Amino acid sequence: MKILGVDFGDSRTGYAISDALGFGASVIPAFKSGNIKNVAEHTAALAGELGAEKIVLGYPKNMNGTIGPRAEKTRRLVEAIKKFTDIPIILWDERLTTVSAHNLMNETNVRGKKRKESVDSISAAYILQGYLDSLK
Repeated sequence: MKILGVDFGDSRTGYAISDALGFGASVIPAFKSGNIKNVAEHTAALAGELGAEKIVLGYPKNMNGTIGPRAEKTRRLVEAIKKFTDIPIILWDERLTTVSAHNLMNETNVRGKKRKESVDSISAAYILQGYLDSLK
């Protein structure tokens, strides 16, 4: 079963897709739009094109576990995606995934424009891989 991982951001949304056996996550280019409706439509279309049977959406809880404005915006995205597809959506704790993505890019010496374009999709891969690992 393929699963689509999503890291929703204000200006870019990152994506990753699992392999059919659910072992690993591969990055997909980010989508540049902060508009929830456009992101929802693109996410649903991408999931359909890739044959994803689930969507794992990063859920940005505060470090103390509480829900803030960013998490509320993510919940609005869930409702918007549901208007375009009936694929199940799972909210997954995404705390520190962006930090992990930046650390990886530091280790691999990715800088500048390439870094800015890659961080969201790498974060989506971390979100998806965390979910995949929890299934084992």
